[in-house]
Amino acid sequence: MAKQKKIPQRKCVVTNEMKPKKEMIRIVRNKEGDVFIDPTGKKNGRGAYLSNDIAVIEKAERTGILNRQLDTHVDPMIYYELKELVEGNSDE
Repeated sequence: MAKQKKIPQRKCVVTNEMKPKKEMIRIVRNKEGDVFIDPTGKKNGRGAYLSNDIAVIEKAERTGILNRQLDTHVDPMIYYELKELVEGNSDE
């Protein structure tokens, strides 16, 4: 009998829901303090996960939760990219 592979779960910093990592978007701050979206989920740095949902991203932007989670200022461009990413994914 094949052993079921454990699906890595991550917690959305906005909703506090645990979801499979593949359904989440990872935002990373590296040692240089750059903040960027990490589609692979493998980049080095402090990561925070958001649900792949436009409402969650808008709430993150409003509340500034990523600034606190990543301990830095998150550029508004990041939220724009996140929204583009989510809206692009929801067309399927």
